[in-house]
Amino acid sequence: MNARLLILLALGAPLAAAQAATVMIHDATVHTLSAQGVLAHGDILIRDGRIVEVGTALSAPAQAEIIEAHGRPVTPGLFGGLGHLGIEEIGIEPTVDDYALKLGSMRPEFDVTSAYNPDSVVLGVGRLGGVTFAQLAPSSSAGGHGEGGTIIAGQGALVRLDGAVAAVRALFVETGGQANALSGGSRAAQFMLLQQAVTEVRSPKLLLANDARLLTPAGRQALQDYLGGSGPVVFDVERASDIRHVIAFAQREHLHAVVRGAPEAWRVAPELAQAGVAVILDPLDDLPEDFDSVGATLENAARLHKAGVKIVFSFNDPQPHNIRKLRQGAGIAVAHGLPWEAALAALTRNPAELFGVSDRNGSIEAGHPADLVMWSGDPLEVTTLADAVFIQGVAQSMHSRQTELRDRYLTKLRANAAR
Repeated sequence: MNARLLILLALGAPLAAAQAATVMIHDATVHTLSAQGVLAHGDILIRDGRIVEVGTALSAPAQAEIIEAHGRPVTPGLFGGLGHLGIEEIGIEPTVDDYALKLGSMRPEFDVTSAYNPDSVVLGVGRLGGVTFAQLAPSSSAGGHGEGGTIIAGQGALVRLDGAVAAVRALFVETGGQANALSGGSRAAQFMLLQQAVTEVRSPKLLLANDARLLTPAGRQALQDYLGGSGPVVFDVERASDIRHVIAFAQREHLHAVVRGAPEAWRVAPELAQAGVAVILDPLDDLPEDFDSVGATLENAARLHKAGVKIVFSFNDPQPHNIRKLRQGAGIAVAHGLPWEAALAALTRNPAELFGVSDRNGSIEAGHPADLVMWSGDPLEVTTLADAVFIQGVAQSMHSRQTELRDRYLTKLRANAAR
């Protein structure tokens, strides 16, 4: 590696000149997640933050910084799943937990994005694990008790882990047994309430003058945008029968529906594939936690993929502190039948396509921003580390608050031991 680049990476300094610099990653195993497939002894030329060329035996410009990969894997930057990245810092400190609305009324216009903190220390930890983008997801304030929340949790944006926020949004809806407390105590009321909200938007003349309205004018406009296909509507759902209700509702109302959680999705895999509904699943889901997830299995991802369903990996726990471990879950899915490349796609290309940023994230292609990671070994192995992380062509700091604390106290321990 060029000496100047080595020093900058070691110091953890973002390359101030990198956006205008030319970088060549040489002799890598490049998992492009594009039509080029996997390139052995591949090269990636980056200029002004964008990928100029991907191939083999490329010529490096005279001014290029050279990173010798020595055959190490290079992948697109990983997806950190759906959750509270930058909107939840410490669960026991409510002043930095901004993910839920407790007004007690259905407010699809609620958007957690404005609470996103790009200076959250959790972002640095995620970057060290090769995570470069994630989807903000509000939660209902239910917490199992239904205090002040509704089945429409609100909206969230897709964010990069350099702090940037994308324009695209997704709407989140909670259904199934876990949402009973939000719908009068019965899942039977959930689609009744959703249908009433849709009626307010699409056919307000059908409502009588004295009918109670569920939505504010801003809420009607927000929901109208999603009914018009402006973005994905993500339904939290578990059991197979509830997934069928989501499919039917989405088809009837022409929604871009996605199901999340869905430990029993494999039971309705052909129906999901036919409807074109993607599944966001936790690859560690195994054994039932309740009666809605009796069919949970570690083979969920493999069975869905075999049926032609697009899958994306995300932990069920929305807390952001462990998103770097999602690739370990992908490796476990491979151990239970999912093809390796399909597991990598579920962490890169698939979420980028699902959330509308496939021109920026999820693949290594000429013309795209350089959003990629060089690994010490197989990225789905738990012992592998990220050796270098680029977001928008900028080499990211390989330090976090955790590594600084480690180094601080290791120095003290060594000093004490030497006395």
